[in-house]
Amino acid sequence: MKITFLGTGTSQGIPVIGCRCPVCTSSDARDNRLRSSVLVETQGMSVLIDCGPDFRYQMLREKVSRLDAILFTHEHKDHIAGLDDVRAFNYMQGRGMDVYALPRVQEALKREFHYAFMKEKYPGVPLINLHDISTRPFQLGDLAIVPIEVMHYRLPILGFRIGGFTYITDAKTIAPPEVEKIKGSQVLVLNALQQGSHISHFTLSEAIAFSRQVNVPHTYLTHVGHNMGLHQEVSAMLPPGVSFAYDGLKIEV
Repeated sequence: MKITFLGTGTSQGIPVIGCRCPVCTSSDARDNRLRSSVLVETQGMSVLIDCGPDFRYQMLREKVSRLDAILFTHEHKDHIAGLDDVRAFNYMQGRGMDVYALPRVQEALKREFHYAFMKEKYPGVPLINLHDISTRPFQLGDLAIVPIEVMHYRLPILGFRIGGFTYITDAKTIAPPEVEKIKGSQVLVLNALQQGSHISHFTLSEAIAFSRQVNVPHTYLTHVGHNMGLHQEVSAMLPPGVSFAYDGLKIEV
């Protein structure tokens, strides 16, 4: 199973035009982060987790020619705003895009992209097939998907475990029964917004502590904000088995 990190940043972390801070002026490509998303590929399936506003560029950059389905963690704009651009895959693949999301998230998609869900559709709108999911495991082609409920402050959202790979973003707390679903993973991808405290995201120290708790061989940090600091400098502070992901990174699980 190949994992491609399409984006590892957040809307709180994108460079500001005219800003002269070290992150905005960095020549290290690893400091240039698009909104968080990953592509999971096997011989039988190509599945995207989250479809943010940078979706079109991410697909073009990675030369993705096939996309079977999209899983949504939650309904915030930095995770759903690119959905309109699935129309290119509709055209190439000759079918609607299968989208898997909580019912609450589906209602948000219907509000944001109302024109795609009208009974009388305007020609050329995105074709989207919505599928209900919950915290119960389900099958997607040759992939067994285990949803993991985490709390984004007071909002319950989903992470996903696929085989030995677990992807969690926008978490602040995770209940013990959901933590058990993560244990035994080979790779954990976990959000770490910044070094200072935050009300709805793991901080760097909290992400490291959680990684130690579940004892996963390797943890990659994602959803990294502008205030984290430079990739090279902060990476030197990380313990063995924990590293920052970066846009374009590819791993095998």
